[in-house]
Amino acid sequence: METGYITTPFGRRPMTLALVKRQVATERTLAARSVDKWHVFRDVGDARSRLGLQDRALAVLNALLSFSPSTELSNDKNLIVFPSNAQLSARANGMAGTTLRKCLAMLVEAGIIIRKDSPNGKRYARKGGEGEIEDAYGFSLAPLVARASEFAALAQDVAAEQRRFRAIKDRLTIVRRDVRKLITVGMDENLSGDWAAAEACFVEIVGRFSRRPTLQDLISSLDEMSLLHDEVSRMLETQEEITKCDGNDIAFGCHIQSSNTESCSELEPSFEKKQGEKSEPTKQAERKTEPESFPLSMVLRACPEIGSFGPGGSIRSWRDMMSAAVTVRSMLGVSPSAYEDACEIMGQAAAAIAIACIYERAGHINSAGGYLRDLTAKAKRGEFSLGPMLFAQLRANAIPSRESA
Repeated sequence: METGYITTPFGRRPMTLALVKRQVATERTLAARSVDKWHVFRDVGDARSRLGLQDRALAVLNALLSFSPSTELSNDKNLIVFPSNAQLSARANGMAGTTLRKCLAMLVEAGIIIRKDSPNGKRYARKGGEGEIEDAYGFSLAPLVARASEFAALAQDVAAEQRRFRAIKDRLTIVRRDVRKLITVGMDENLSGDWAAAEACFVEIVGRFSRRPTLQDLISSLDEMSLLHDEVSRMLETQEEITKCDGNDIAFGCHIQSSNTESCSELEPSFEKKQGEKSEPTKQAERKTEPESFPLSMVLRACPEIGSFGPGGSIRSWRDMMSAAVTVRSMLGVSPSAYEDACEIMGQAAAAIAIACIYERAGHINSAGGYLRDLTAKAKRGEFSLGPMLFAQLRANAIPSRESA
């Protein structure tokens, strides 16, 4: 198979299989066509993130192209430029020699140019009797001709990704604004619902925003904020239904079950009994009973499997949720001491949410007890938050319904 002549670099520069493959590929795809060197340069510049190039490397490529006398690059013309480092540095705005050499190596590594070194490593050209160039040593611009279509496609992909990035960022800004104002309405007008939990959810999501987010970061944040938007909207719709049912227009006439679990005296005696300890009021008082960070309806949508273990086969309050968690805990093989530690560190409601999430993913967890202990240890160090776990489960449960729609 004819593959053309493969050149190797001068001196101590190594030759790699990747460089061999690029030379062979360039020889195979180099057709009898011409391309505008500045069009290709713009495509390479737009796709620089995909090619692993920095701005300074583009400045060096621009300088190299300026040494090609013709605007058009084609296979039937000389595609080798042979400026010295001093000449290149002058046209690259006085770039330092060390930086120049690094940028040249970067362009070679990315397959933008190919080295064609002379016997002594110098760059020059031999001319014939009529002044035409017979042979030249320097940098071949042939990859720009051979890969012109590839660079154009990469540039289009990057442009499409940037458009999507801007669209998702705009959408996230709008949803964030809507959620903020809807929560404010619920809190300012004292509407029924767990608005404090919705507020805590909002603050947690916003707190995870990155200063320089990637596209995937924005998508993840938008998913979480959209789920919270759905939950807040549902709370407002419930309020509207309550208002319609109450002829006196008293919002608390059909008040939703309070999320305040107080000391959970109905749950704790049975919990203490399973651990073989006496039910001591002082111990119950020491146990965390901090407010829930998430609306109960959101938790049940994220973890629907635990619902059937509540009293009467359903969960209508946080008291029911924690009672169901004790049952599920024993089914998962989580030791009473592991669950008690989780309650003391995370709080009873948070420990119940953790058990519900673990139960949803029981098929993917080897040891539920060990997993809970690990979460408890991270929570004790301040390295664990329920938010990401709960929102991941919400997204997992939302995917089938979206696909079926």
